[in-house]
Amino acid sequence: MSWFRRAKPANPFAGSWACAGCGEVHQGMMDLAALAPDPWSHERIQEPNSAVRLDGDFLSEDFCVMSGRHFFVRAVLEIPVHGQAEKFGFGCWSTLSRANFEKYLDGFDNANFADWGPWTGWLCNQLETYIGTDPEGVHVHPQPDRQRPTLRVANPDHRLAIDQEQGISVERLWEILRFYGHAPANRG
Repeated sequence: MSWFRRAKPANPFAGSWACAGCGEVHQGMMDLAALAPDPWSHERIQEPNSAVRLDGDFLSEDFCVMSGRHFFVRAVLEIPVHGQAEKFGFGCWSTLSRANFEKYLDGFDNANFADWGPWTGWLCNQLETYIGTDPEGVHVHPQPDRQRPTLRVANPDHRLAIDQEQGISVERLWEILRFYGHAPANRG
């Protein structure tokens, strides 16, 4: 009887990998991003952040206003991935109250927020089968150095909140990426 040590699987995100969905070659772990909140009904043409206005409709790389009544910020929802040093990031949009939106605008350039939160909001983008068409309550955590706020799902029993706390397997991450048309060419 021979004894052998099972080799540890290679890091699936080390180096580059060819995508079966889009045909491109990706480097390392891939994040996903939504260009606008799901309720945004206009073209996704982004104006400069410096042109932000609180009336009417406005969309930039980091801010969105709809009808002068609904205020959104671009944020990142992070999910740890087992065995990986970096987290999977979903660039998405959250609502903020007008008061918190204005606080965020005031501190955006220098991270001098009058209130560091967390603020409450609603996640306004679908994420695979985690989030359906109804918004999900989140805590919005502003970040320093012009980094986008991070989001934590407010309901601790929601599957996404559990995965944010406990992490997901690499296989589960491939399922999410595959849902959006991205998966390594040499995987099923």
